[in-house]
Amino acid sequence: MKAVIDRFEGDFAVMLFGDKEIKVEIPRQLLPENAGEGSWLNVSFELDDEGTKKQEEKIQGLLEKLKKKGQV
Repeated sequence: MKAVIDRFEGDFAVMLFGDKEIKVEIPRQLLPENAGEGSWLNVSFELDDEGTKKQEEKIQGLLEKLKKKGQV
């Protein structure tokens, strides 16, 4: 997917994603150092199955603690 930096507003870049130009504000510090208004970026997202599994286990552990705490 491609996105263009439309403008900067303070510490954020207003970016337009894809053909539908979906507006998203991104912290400026996450962008390449030399990126400016009108710069096009290649953007991709990918699932992290291992990270998802770890997060689910963490949440399950917290839920178990809450359940035990409620029984006391």
